[in-house]
Order: sequence, then C-alpha cells, then structure tokens
Amino acid sequence: LKNKKCLNYIKKFAPIAQAEMKSFGIPASVTLAQGLLESNVGDSKLARRNNNHFGIKCFSKNCKKGHCSNYTDDSHKDFFRVYSSARESYREHSTFLQRSRYQHLKKLGTKDYEKWAHGLRKAGYATDKKYGFKLIKIIEALNLNRFDK
Repeated sequence: LKNKKCLNYIKKFAPIAQAEMKSFGIPASVTLAQGLLESNVGDSKLARRNNNHFGIKCFSKNCKKGHCSNYTDDSHKDFFRVYSSARESYREHSTFLQRSRYQHLKKLGTKDYEKWAHGLRKAGYATDKKYGFKLIKIIEALNLNRFDK
C-alpha cells in the first residue's frame, strides 16, 4: 500500500519538482524525497489540511486569515503556512531554498543528490542528524534521481 502511495505521489508531483528544478536549480529528486518524507507521502495533517508538503512554518507577525494554522509540534505552538494548492507549497519550498544559507548548494548542480541531501541538513534545513541519509535512502529506493536529467 505504501509503495503504491509513493508511486502515485511521484507520478503527481515529479512534473512539478522538475519544473522547479529548471527554474531554481534544486534537484527534482531531492525535492521529491523531501516532499515524500515531510508530508508522510501526502498523508500528514499539514499536507491534507494545509497543502503544506514541506512543513514550512510561518514566522509572520501579522498574518491574514487563512495564511497559516497552529499545530502543536515538539510540545510548543507552531504556526505552519497554508497553501491553496500543493503546487504553491512546492514553489514556496523552492523560494525558501533561495535563502543565503542554502546558496552554496547551487554550485553542486542538479546531479549530486547526495551532497545536496547532506548539505541541506548541515545548512540547518532539518535538526534530524540522519536527515541527509533519509533523503538519500528515499531517492535510491524509488530511483528518484531519474527526474534530475
């Protein structure tokens, strides 16, 4: 069941991840692996209710109604962005990775998913020390690097 869900997720979002790769230079495999992991294959509350596939938080001090929603995460209140579509969430993810702390990753190009995966973690994208390895495992298990061409 999980594998069929993964394949459906990939079929649906690979074209978006590839379009984002062309526009922003982030390997589609890495974007897809992050989407699969962060959204629990599209099944997380954030993905289902907020179209938020990357766990992107809201740090705005004055949100308009519907801009974000509150979830309890790590025993404190967190506000997460709400998107009108999953595509919008993918674009925000690409935009988020344009921040200066991730700029050095662009020099890697779009073919080295391993360095990207570890580089994202080192740059502070995730606190999980195994984050890079998790992304690589997903990419290799599902052959996601085929979308980086």
